[in-house]
Amino acid sequence: MSEPGLQGKSCDIPKRLIWDAWLKVKGNGGAAGADGVTIEQFELRWKDNLLKLWNRMSSGSYVPGPVRAVEIPKKGGTRILGIPSVIDRVAQTVAVLLLEPDVETVFHNDSSGYRPGRSPGDAVRMCRKRCFKKDWVVDLDVKAFFDSVPWDLMLKAVARHTDQKWVMLYVERWWTAPMLMPGGILAPRTKGTPQGGPISPLIANIVLHYGFDMWMVREHPRVRFERVADDGVVHCVTERQAHAVQDAIGRRLAQGGLLMHPGTMWIVSCKDSRRRQDYDQVSFTFCG
Repeated sequence: MSEPGLQGKSCDIPKRLIWDAWLKVKGNGGAAGADGVTIEQFELRWKDNLLKLWNRMSSGSYVPGPVRAVEIPKKGGTRILGIPSVIDRVAQTVAVLLLEPDVETVFHNDSSGYRPGRSPGDAVRMCRKRCFKKDWVVDLDVKAFFDSVPWDLMLKAVARHTDQKWVMLYVERWWTAPMLMPGGILAPRTKGTPQGGPISPLIANIVLHYGFDMWMVREHPRVRFERVADDGVVHCVTERQAHAVQDAIGRRLAQGGLLMHPGTMWIVSCKDSRRRQDYDQVSFTFCG
């Protein structure tokens, strides 16, 4: 990928934005990145650290370090998170604070993950309510979304919401930063956005807003859904409609390089026990 140039111009990044980003990172806590610097250590020289970051981001010379790979358990195996250093988390949060107000004005009302004032619990409550009204559900989970979403797709989505060249420049640098594996090996990356960085959830929502939410509104306007990041539930009237929507979603995701493997999308009967008959799938898990 070619990096957008800054044409020798400085970036207009308010110092206040750097400070607000630091306060948010400090409040969220979290482990040290590949450089081993903890939040407490960073805070000992916070003024120097933030001034250095502002100077580098403003001049276009900021280059993020590697992200630290951390394995966490999940159902059926493990998931690898990519933990940026504290200073890189501050830099990513600067971009989040700039982008978030704009994207929040267009995000779909049934997208509830990683958004201010919303929570997965909101989506679960709405899902339960709609399950009483519609008899069929398509339960979907985009497998390894954060690891597999193509960079060009993300870049195109982010570009819809900013004309700031420094945002596009640094977003690409965050994506291409290598991952420091537990054995000390630096592994190059060619796609995805590390799950563990502040910018990744926002980018995931932007990509899926255009790739799924708005597509559903356009192609299936009467079909309701809830989405929390890459986990979603779609409500259908009949089993036939559920199969048709399931197939269409699979094709749509494949267009964006997000191939669904067999067994990752289920059709579930939400009928009550008197009308359920012998359908295999009668329950599903949403947001854990």
